[in-house]
Formats: sequence, structure tokens, C-alpha cells
Amino acid sequence: MRDYPPDPQSPSRSLAVLRTGEPLIVGEITDDMLVQGAKDERHLRLIRSLGLKSYICVPLVVSGKTLGLLTFATAESGRKYTQADLALAMDLAQRAAVAIENTQLYQALRDIDRRKDEFLATLAHELRNPLAPVRNALQILKMPRVDTGTVERSREMMERQVHHLVRLVDDLLDVSRVMRGKIELRRERVELATVVSRAIETVQPLVDAQGHQLSVRMASDSLLLEADPVRLAQVVGNLLTNAAKYTEPNGRIWLTAERDCEMAVLRVRDTGIGIAPDMLPRIFELFVQVDHATSKAQGGLGIGLTLVKNLVEMHNGIVQARSEGLGQGCEFVVRLPLVAQAIHQDHGPEAGAQADQLPPCSGKRLLVVDDNKDAADSLAMLLRLQGHEVRVAYSGMAALEMTKIYTPDVVFLDIGMPGMDGYEAARRIREQPGLGKIVLAAMTGWGQQEDRRRTVEAGFDHHLVKPPEPKALERLLSDLASKKHDR
Repeated sequence: MRDYPPDPQSPSRSLAVLRTGEPLIVGEITDDMLVQGAKDERHLRLIRSLGLKSYICVPLVVSGKTLGLLTFATAESGRKYTQADLALAMDLAQRAAVAIENTQLYQALRDIDRRKDEFLATLAHELRNPLAPVRNALQILKMPRVDTGTVERSREMMERQVHHLVRLVDDLLDVSRVMRGKIELRRERVELATVVSRAIETVQPLVDAQGHQLSVRMASDSLLLEADPVRLAQVVGNLLTNAAKYTEPNGRIWLTAERDCEMAVLRVRDTGIGIAPDMLPRIFELFVQVDHATSKAQGGLGIGLTLVKNLVEMHNGIVQARSEGLGQGCEFVVRLPLVAQAIHQDHGPEAGAQADQLPPCSGKRLLVVDDNKDAADSLAMLLRLQGHEVRVAYSGMAALEMTKIYTPDVVFLDIGMPGMDGYEAARRIREQPGLGKIVLAAMTGWGQQEDRRRTVEAGFDHHLVKPPEPKALERLLSDLASKKHDR
């Protein structure tokens, strides 16, 4: 078969069965038939050596679709097939085709079930992240003698995180409506430059917070579209958000728009983590996303690109994803038909560390590490009000620098941080002189058994699922002495 692969366009009888779905029986194979079917002298010698006498070929057909062929041949016995043999072969082929289809359906169901479980775990993770600072802030507001500044900061945190929760719910509702065809576009004539400008306004805070450099280059001439400006801005915004999330801090993002005949071509390119070749064909499928275990992205529900694809197609356009592989960045290209006649918000240093000069207290020395500033600051406020000395770092690298001048009893360490994730930060903290016995508590939205196993293997003493129960924190800190003794 290696030297003489089948040719789908060949006039051979067996391949005709594949094309037509009609069975074939050859009661007696003659030498003339072998000569006609041979591709060269060597091929003829090979098939003559088999000593074939009789032959049956039947299609594997199920639900009106031909899956392949089932062939039978006699040689040494010299037996010649009859119509009764053909009927038996067709019955066997029918049973085999049903079995193959059932196997394919079973595999498809298993894949759907796996993706459902992954989505639910991801949804839980994404909801727990904003819930953590909300819960912390509520606990702070319950405490007596809380000063006005702390109350105001807690309120602002809750407002930001509730807004984030609303966005998550809106995305879920949007993708549901789009997939069911319940969204009607409100089309109007709009310049692509106007749409891009609106999208950048929405995404710019995220880009700035990550320290990315965003370069925008628009065509000098008009790119007039007949489109829903809100939905099209959502497309551009989702692509830019995707680029910002999947690019490590201080990366580069390029957005360009140009005319190609009667089409407007929008490109969003980044220097991010890229897309593996096996993931590229599936990147627009619902709930498909990069494995969270890489911990190089800021998470998401795996629905943003599905929305992009559906909304672009509703505008009679197409979208493509390109990547040279992992670590090579990626590019998304959107093509939209043109109208016929027109044929830094200041967030402070992202990876900096907050080192409030607090007077010594009778509590524990704690370090909170989380790239989500609201989550880190609210937890730190809660712990300070409980009488502990707390420092905050907003990245793994900042945590390492902090531990050189500040030796905590416990480090509350977020796992899913961009750049240096919690696993790497934990390993490097333990390697520092005098910190080998430090108590490490993983803070993460991932709470399945496999996630707990990974934190244990990484050397963490505790696994806290966001948002952590206040009583769990109190228990951990009250048991600190005995835990350190056990180590």
C-alpha cells in the first residue's frame, strides 16, 4: 500500500463502490483483470503472487453516508463467492457501519462532556475571582471602627468587581442569543475607524494595566461599512482583549485596517503566547481556550472568539486565526464587505509592590501576592483589621523582591498570574535563604481535585479557593504555630 496507494479518481471497481455506494462481486478473478488493475510490472507480480480467486467489495453505509469499504477475497481455498455470500457481506457491512457510527458518536459525546466540565470549572474560576474582593470588602464593612477611607476603598472595589461580573453575565447571554439567532443587527453606515476608536476606548485600561504597547494604523481613505456599530465594536474589542490577555506584560499589539478591493481588512496581531497547531482549527469553537494550567493568561470563559466569529459572519464577513505556534504570537484577520460606493489610564506600576509602613502589631507577618489588585488590597485590608502586619505584591517577581527585605510567616500566593505564575514564585521563594520553612497558601479560583494535587506537588501547605471563607483564613492563621512545628 505504501508503494501503490489507492487513487480516489482511479476507475478501479473497488473505488467505484466507494463513489457510488453500490456493492461489487467478482465470482472469478481472471488474469486479464489483474493485468488491467496493475500499475506496473512489479505491481502485477505482487498481486499475481497472492493467488486471488474470488472477490467481494461492499460499502460501509449508515445514515446515507459512506464511511468506507469492506472487502473479502479467497485464495488458497479456491472458493468462488455467490450472491448468498454477497448478501451476508452486506449484512456484516451494515452492522460494522453502525458500530463505527456509534463509536464516533460516543467519542463526540465524551468530547462535549469534557468541554462542558472544563467550561463549568472555568466559569467557577472566573466568578470566584471578582467574588473574592467583594466578600473581603463586605467583611471589612462589618468590622467595628472602620475609618472612612477604608469604607470608600471597599465600596469602590465592590463596584469594579460587580461591573466585571455583569460583563461576564452579558457575555454568556450574548453568546446564547447569537448561537440561537436571537440577535438582530441594527445596521447603519459607519466608518471602520469610528468602530475601532470606540473599541480601543473600552480596552485601553486593560492594555495600559498590562504595560502593552498598542500600535494602530488605519487606511487613509474611507472604509465605509453597512454594519451594527455596537456589535462591530464588540468584535474589535474582543480581539484586542484577547491579545492583551494572552500576551505577557510589556508586550506589543498591532491593529491595522486597509482596503482590499471591495473588502475592509482588519488585522489584530500580538507578541503573545501563540496558538498550538492542533488548537488553531478549533480556536473559534464555543468554550475552547488555552489550557488554564499554562497560567500565562488572565483567564476567560472561552466564548469571546465564538462571539467574534458569529458576529462577523452575521455581517457577511469572515475571520481567520493565524499563528506560527506556541510562543510565536498570533494574528486575527477580519474581512468585511465595504459599502458599494465607498468600494492611558494611570494604573500605577503593574508589577510594583505596596509596602505600607505599618507599626509592629501582635499578629502575624503576612504577604499577599495577586495580580488582581482589588483582590490583593481587599484581602490585605481584612487581614490588617484582624491585627496582622501585611505587605502586598502584585506579581511573582515583586513578591521575590519583597521577601528579600520582609520575612513573612505566611504567603498568600495567587496561582494564575501572568509572567511568573504562583507555582514558579513558590519554588523560588522556598529557595531563598531562611525561607525554606515558610508557610505557603495557594489562592486560586481552580478547586478541582487535580488542581489541589498540583499545589501540593508544588510545595504549598494550603489550597484556598477564591473567595476564601474568612473562617478558613482565621483557622489557618490560628493553627500557624502547630503547622510550622509539623514541617
